[in-house]
Amino acid sequence: MAPPRAGVGYRGGVANGTGLGAPAERNDPGAIRIGSIAGIDVMVRTSWLLVAALIAYVAAPGIEQVSPGLGALKYVAGVAFAILLTLSLLLHEISHAIMSQRFGLPVRSITLHFIGGVTAIEKEPRTPKQAFWIAAVGPITSLALGGLAFALWQVMPDGLLNFVVGALAGTNLLVGVLNLVPGMPLDGGLVLRAAIWKATGNPHRGTLVAGWSGRVVAIVMLMSPLIMEGLGIRTGITDYIVAFLLGWFLWAAATQAIVSAKVRARLPALRARSLARRALAVPEDLPLAESVRRAQDAHAGSLVTVDGAGRPVGLVNEAAVLATPDDRRPWLPTSAVARTLDAGLTISADIGGEDLIRHMQESPSTEYLLLDHDGSIYGVLATADVDRAFAATA
Repeated sequence: MAPPRAGVGYRGGVANGTGLGAPAERNDPGAIRIGSIAGIDVMVRTSWLLVAALIAYVAAPGIEQVSPGLGALKYVAGVAFAILLTLSLLLHEISHAIMSQRFGLPVRSITLHFIGGVTAIEKEPRTPKQAFWIAAVGPITSLALGGLAFALWQVMPDGLLNFVVGALAGTNLLVGVLNLVPGMPLDGGLVLRAAIWKATGNPHRGTLVAGWSGRVVAIVMLMSPLIMEGLGIRTGITDYIVAFLLGWFLWAAATQAIVSAKVRARLPALRARSLARRALAVPEDLPLAESVRRAQDAHAGSLVTVDGAGRPVGLVNEAAVLATPDDRRPWLPTSAVARTLDAGLTISADIGGEDLIRHMQESPSTEYLLLDHDGSIYGVLATADVDRAFAATA
């Protein structure tokens, strides 16, 4: 079973947007942590170095034109411009993160990569309004930065600084406009998702519509060099390569969103109470053979060990019981094959849907103790049973 990871990743950059699948992890081996903002890890993928070098190479002729005689330093200036551009993309992502936190949604990390960035949010927005503002604030930030840079560019004297500010203005305005395109994984696709969610009351339908719209955007991107040629605009091999890479990325992310929506639409059917196995409480020092006998007589599917005061202290692992030879069971205490009840292994019997999946991801285990409203033992939830129930809804 591979249900979607909880959370939304809001991406900023030329290919900005979100994916409802797996956002960047804190321990991503391809990313380096460079600091934190408001308690949020800020990371940079090593692929950014390739983009910095490409930006420096592309910007070098313009830098040479406005500041002749720099020689190799024009590439250093190009790298500096790439860093400034990355900082502006970071502000785009920070705006997503701050808006999410204002709505009470925890943010795990911000990761900058070769085509922009992603803000990994732990939980889904609870309302269409929250979803709209979390998505829309990114393009608004980029457009505001671009407008401010454009205003400065108008009054600055000619020279290298004028060139850099003008380039930042154009890039941020372009990022802001592209992010308003209504197709996932772009922020505009998330705005469309929020609108469909508001109109239908179904967030999964909104994701499906925005995902299919994203596929249309991906096709247009793939065909963009041919469209440009048809309009009389000359293109080169670089245009085709860029169109292919961006089109492929957009198609893959949109497809991931569509699959995720279909998966999440099935999650409400998963209820811990209905999937629970009957549990039998036994003293932790009771011989395993006797515990198994009692469970069979009571037709119980799981064993919970309790202390002298009757408080649950452990969950007996089914695999460990099966792996224990019959001749050892009379001499082995049941606690020897039980896992200590850590906080994450005790959950409410009423949990279900995405909350259940999220809890299982945050506290991985093969069994969980379910407690009823009054704190009494209701039963045991086995991960294998959740897997089978999820597969049956497909």
